This record gives sequence, structure tokens and C-alpha cells, in this order.
Amino acid sequence: MPINILMPALSPTMEKGNLAKWLKKEGDKVKSGDVIAEIETDKATMEVEAIDEGTIAKILVPEGTQDVPVNDVIAVLAGDGEDVKAAGASAGAAKPSAAPAPAKAEAPAPKPAAAPPPAAAPAPKPAAAPAPMAASPAPQANGHGRIFSSPLARRLAKDAGIELGRIAGTGPHGRIIARDVEEAKSGKGLKAPAAAPAAGPALAPSMSDKQILALFEPGSYEIVPHDGMRRTIAQRLTASVQNVPHFYLTIDCDIGKLLLAREEINAAAPKDKEKKPLYKISVNDFVIKAMAIALQKIPNCNVSWSEGGMIKHKHSDVGVAVAMPGGLITPIIRKAETKTLSVISNEMKDFAARARARKLKPEEYQGGTTAVSNLGMYGIKDFTAVINPPHATILAVGTSEERAVVRGGKIEIASIMSVTLSCDHRAIDGALGAELIGEFRRLIENPVMMMV
Repeated sequence: MPINILMPALSPTMEKGNLAKWLKKEGDKVKSGDVIAEIETDKATMEVEAIDEGTIAKILVPEGTQDVPVNDVIAVLAGDGEDVKAAGASAGAAKPSAAPAPAKAEAPAPKPAAAPPPAAAPAPKPAAAPAPMAASPAPQANGHGRIFSSPLARRLAKDAGIELGRIAGTGPHGRIIARDVEEAKSGKGLKAPAAAPAAGPALAPSMSDKQILALFEPGSYEIVPHDGMRRTIAQRLTASVQNVPHFYLTIDCDIGKLLLAREEINAAAPKDKEKKPLYKISVNDFVIKAMAIALQKIPNCNVSWSEGGMIKHKHSDVGVAVAMPGGLITPIIRKAETKTLSVISNEMKDFAARARARKLKPEEYQGGTTAVSNLGMYGIKDFTAVINPPHATILAVGTSEERAVVRGGKIEIASIMSVTLSCDHRAIDGALGAELIGEFRRLIENPVMMMV
């Protein structure tokens, strides 16, 4: 029987992808693990490996095609011993076979939609959220008590403290995929959602595209379609602001000692064969290191919120926001508390270069326990940043500037840097957040403390 090759979900946030390039053509034999295509996701360009062995009988989605939904059939593979021509001829039926299923799932949806007038607000809400998943829970266990899920989905569910049995799968045959876990974190797709229905009515209705365009003179604008990255950023940050109760703590740090230490460290950096320094430490490298150690000193802040319980992390995995064309991405310095400033510096240079080329791997930007967003290079004095779940904190770093300060009754000039810590109030209370940012200031003002 022919094997369908589906558009994979290469990241938790991926709903659609662009099929950038086929590395195999019709008639080519493939083995498990062979790279068959390149997919552009919302964050990066990644290689797709074959799972099964066989011969590519038919390519259904040509390279260059954009916005291909996850789990759509993109090619058909003929297994060993199968008639390749027959498999290719039947490939046309592969796409329609997937179409009836959503049609059945969508059919019941309009019925509850007519129910709102009778004042039973809770009734339409549960029906509206799980409607596309209605057919999934039954086949999910496949009649044998086994819950089918992808390895990434299992890891994400474990990290979030969510039982797989509570998640409705939307993948093939009810398989739980990473996107289902991400939705479950906000209460969507869970078999017993309680908080999700309450969130909907409180939100003010957003303006439609037609209403927005009506406010402007025709011909006075152009419309630039959103790419996958911009849509993902919009969805995730909107969900964060709606679902995560933020509070903010701002503090000023005297980085005079840090600037002197940075100058000395860079001056003493060893040179390569071309007499270029092997590293060049930035203020941001000190910030990453200080934040990582501060989380180790205040471990109750090194957490992630989940409905099942508080997830306490052993290491400080610090994400660092990197601007790139069309958006931003947050590569992660893993176990940052254990790494030297030179290692952190070189990792960040590598991440930044590959991020802008969209060459980061999912494991290099997914997860993490906190994040740093630095706009100091743009002259921004201070700002607040939006938390990126599952993080419970994010540190917004402003520029350093000379300011007049009073010490011992005398006015002096000092290099001051303002930082603002955003905290998830579900996981971190005000006093606890104050301890964390206080510890950060102690370290950043005395950089020698990061070396011991």
C-alpha cells in the first residue's frame, strides 16, 4: 500500500510551511534517514528526513509552494515490491481522502453556533474550541490503551507537566503533535478545559480587515502579506499577554566596574593566526551570565508554570532575542551558569549569524527557562518585554549612560544601565521577583562575583 509523506510539524508553533526544495525526484529510491526536502518554517529552513523506505512514486506539492498546511500529503512513497506507477496513479486520491474527515468534524460546529441566544454562554464555547478536534480523541488510543504521539510532543508535554491522555490529538489518526501540546498549555484541546471558555467573552471584538481599511483613503497604502514568522509572533505574544499575568520590576545598575573588566578582558584576549582576537566580550554577554547565575541563587524563580504543578529547572537556559528580517528569534544559551564569558560570546555570535540566515535548528531556539531582550544598542533607556511561555521571566535591558548620582553626600558621574524584569505572577510573586532582580544587580555591579 502506498505511503503518504506528510508536511511535518518541525516546530511547536508551525501550522504551515513553505516547500523550498525537493532533494529527491520521482522514481528515486530513499532509505529511512535520507534527506528528501527542505522546508521553510516560521523560524528557519530545515531538512526533512524520510521515515520509511521505498521509491518516490509521486510528488504532489512542487518545490516553491508556500503555506502548505501541516499534515497535508506532499508526496507518495511506494514501498518495496510495490508497483511504482500504480502508486503514483493512485496518488491523486491521497489528498481527497483527507478532505472528508475535516468536513465531518466541521459539520456539527454550525449547530452549536445557533445556540448562543438562549443565554447558555458556556454551551457554545466548549463546542467552538474542540470542534476541529472532535474526531481525534476516539482513535487516539487506537483501541489498545496506547496514546500515539510524536517524540517532540511527548517531551513538550512532560516539560509542561501535562498528561498526554488529557490532550486531544489533531495529527494523522488522532496522533498528538507538538502543536496540540502548545494549545493544551493555554487550555485549548484539553479534555476537561475549565479556564479556556471564560477567557473568550472578556475580550473586546477585534476589527475586521474591511473595517480597518475603511479608515484610510483608497490608494494611500499598500498591503504586504504576513509571512509565517510574523503570524507566529502575533499569535504567541497575543496569547502571552492574554493568558500570562505580567508584572514589572525596574532597577538601575552601576556598570562602571563591568565596563573596566570588559576592557581588560578584551585587551588580554589571545589572537588567532591572523592576529584577530579569539573573542570579544560584550555587555550583553555579562548580562546573560549574570541572569543565569541569579536564577541559580534564587531557584524559585527558575521555573515554568503548568496547570499540573510548578516546573523547577536545574539549569539556567537563557534565551536571547535576536532581530532578523521580518521578525525575531530567541536562540538559547544552554546551562549558561556553567559557561565562561568567552564561550557565551562566541555562541551568541554563531547563533546570531545563523538566525539571520534562518539556519537554526529547533532545539536551538525552543524551550529555555528565561530570556534577555537588549535594546540598549538602539539608545533605548528602558522598556518592558513580553514573556515568552514557558518562561516565567524576561529581562529587558536598556542602554548605559552617564548619570549624576549621589554618593556620600557628593554628586558623581556613573555609568548607569536600567533593566526591567517581567514576571509571570502565577509563578513568581513580587517579593520573589525583587530578590531575583536584586541578585542580578549585585552580580552585574560586581562582575568578579561571576567568576567564582
